[in-house]
Amino acid sequence: MGCSSTRFLQKDEVLVRKIKLKNINPRFEEQAYEYVQRDLQKPSWLNLRLYILANTKHGKYRTENIKKIGEAPALLDSSLVEISRTQIEKFLQTKGFLSAKVQSAIAIEKQKARITFTANAGEEYTINEMSYSIPDSSVRSLYLKNQASISSIAVEKRYDADTLNAEREQVYQLMKKNGYYEYLRQYLRFEVDTNGFKNKTNLKLLISNPPGKLAHEAYTIGDSYLAIRTSTGALAGAKVDSAVLDNQYYLKDYSGRFKLKPITRYIFSKKGSKYSLEAENLSYDRLYDLNVFRNIKISYQKQSDSSHVLDAIYDFTPLKKMSNRLEGEYTLNAARNGFNIGNTYTNRNLFGGAEQFDLKFRYGVLFESKSLSQLSDRAFNREFELGANLIFPRIVIPFKNTVSSKNGLSHTTFSTSFQYFRQKNAFENRTFINAISYDWMETKFKKHTFTPFNLEYRNGQLDADFRDYLNANGFGLYVKTNDRQFVNFGSQYAFTLNNILLSTQSNFFYLKASADLSGNTLGLLNKALNLKIDEKGYRTVFGLPYLQYAKAELDLRWYKHFGGDKQLVFRLNPGVGIPYGNNTALPIEKNFFAGGTNGIRAWQARTLGPGNYNRADIDPQIRQNLRNLDQLGEIKFEGNLEYRFKILNNLFGAKVKGATFTDFGNIWRIRAVAENPGGEFNSSKFFKQFAIGAGAGLRFDMDYFIFRLDAAVKIRDPQFTGSDQWVIKNMFNKEFKQIYATTHYPDVYRFVQYNFGIGMPF
Repeated sequence: MGCSSTRFLQKDEVLVRKIKLKNINPRFEEQAYEYVQRDLQKPSWLNLRLYILANTKHGKYRTENIKKIGEAPALLDSSLVEISRTQIEKFLQTKGFLSAKVQSAIAIEKQKARITFTANAGEEYTINEMSYSIPDSSVRSLYLKNQASISSIAVEKRYDADTLNAEREQVYQLMKKNGYYEYLRQYLRFEVDTNGFKNKTNLKLLISNPPGKLAHEAYTIGDSYLAIRTSTGALAGAKVDSAVLDNQYYLKDYSGRFKLKPITRYIFSKKGSKYSLEAENLSYDRLYDLNVFRNIKISYQKQSDSSHVLDAIYDFTPLKKMSNRLEGEYTLNAARNGFNIGNTYTNRNLFGGAEQFDLKFRYGVLFESKSLSQLSDRAFNREFELGANLIFPRIVIPFKNTVSSKNGLSHTTFSTSFQYFRQKNAFENRTFINAISYDWMETKFKKHTFTPFNLEYRNGQLDADFRDYLNANGFGLYVKTNDRQFVNFGSQYAFTLNNILLSTQSNFFYLKASADLSGNTLGLLNKALNLKIDEKGYRTVFGLPYLQYAKAELDLRWYKHFGGDKQLVFRLNPGVGIPYGNNTALPIEKNFFAGGTNGIRAWQARTLGPGNYNRADIDPQIRQNLRNLDQLGEIKFEGNLEYRFKILNNLFGAKVKGATFTDFGNIWRIRAVAENPGGEFNSSKFFKQFAIGAGAGLRFDMDYFIFRLDAAVKIRDPQFTGSDQWVIKNMFNKEFKQIYATTHYPDVYRFVQYNFGIGMPF
């Protein structure tokens, strides 16, 4: 922050260069610094430079029409220094240093100031004795019964005002869960007595009765009245649909779109039960989870002035029934570039019970950047997908289930999709998939997803000339893998831990474990069903071979929060797929591929591995036509290390965040195959076959979605051997690139890969 920032100052202005805190317990130093007034805290180098670029004119800082870019320099203000000193002192006292005193000192040299806050904290106070004064016997009994589970106050522990505030909140929640609708936080207070004790204090907890009353009053729930407005929020002038259920729910639907029973599944305050803030909040959560209401308000009214019965009033404003969302993604480098576009139509309340219907369309194309052909002829591959989902907000099965929605909304999804993929002069694939899936929350942190039924039909066809060429040159495995028709009767299961924490800034582990099994039932029943064998030796059903394989994948992450928007993420992503029984090879869709926007980002998708496989080893015609089809494996191991931080609070309405990252890993064939020399898994070469890339990125946070731009550089490339794997040394070596272009034609070597996407990579 040297002369480049001070030269814009007025003569009477002083720049805060450094703030130092002395003699503060390291446990509390970071928290204490937060009490230094924000206008005194030095901005980051980048934010200050951006502010200077946007807000200086004629050698001075602007005083009007200030642009909200970057952060302003920290200017010395003695009143703010005094406020900071007082706040730090009060903070230390709340942490048990009741005699703490803080002094401030300012040193100025050449319009630069150093501020030092020096603490004389003294001894910390501990709790000597804890007592209670709760006149209401019912409240006293309730508190003492739950004290062990809600209280963190204990004798001999350090006195801490935050602990007392936490106790007040815990008691408030306890009372509100147990019928005490009118209970207020201020009814609980603490008396602190330090007289006659050295560094010790006696605490007394008092819960007073409401003014003019001998006890706190407990309430029960009566009837529930539901009013559903139109999507514009109107009530008057609209046709009203009325309904009554279970002699306790009374509906007036001004939108004409909803059924009563599906909504009442997610109202947890039942007639005759105690009033409970926990049940109210749970109702809010589940009703919002239905994704059909824009606004929900729950209120209560007494049935009479003297009654202890509350009628619940629910006021709903629904979202628009139908919506349309357009999405896009672009990837580029000098060899190939392309885009994906997609559109999703959504009907949020198809049958009146918050059922969601999605109709999705996606189209993607990848172009040869160097080709001089017409645009349509430059398309290297094309992909088209059309799908539909019907999602019910509950478990739909022909028998009663015990899955509770208290921990999260359960779903049943009926899905169907058609996918088409074409790679020029090489391969076409058509896939038709139908599935039924269930997901439910065991706890708010543990999610299960089970697909008992997944029926897939695939028709993959290699270009006839290319197929003959592969067979003639000993690449029959790719013919067997890609040029095939089959049906797949499978089941899938996934377990996810801590998905709810992904949008938080906290310390936690995330886990997703998934398994995909196919053909087991048919394999067991093949004799009983007398399944026929085709001319290639495969057992068939409906005249088509069926798959048998087992596949498992793990996504394990560790999120570490360093305060503010600073976060470190470490991720490991291994997986394995094994064909057996009726199959000798996995179909191409069930293999693993490496590279891409969410994996090892220095490589374009499907252009890394397997193992030490080098495409120079194959015939140039095969190399040209087999791109994105030959670099696959049954084993995967990927890892990522990413550090995230804030750059700007506001840039054209978006928060700008940055990231630096390192990606590593590879894919492997499960056994040696002639088509991928060096591509097989070998534990002794495991780390020697790791690809390593590193880079940086920008994330533009628009609150409701995130744009992401990453640039990654290849550091180590396992297709080479020995020290030549460290390709970063050749980044500016033209001869290296020229030799590669000759030996790998038409592939070219690109050190930098750019990725643009929506959402975080993980």
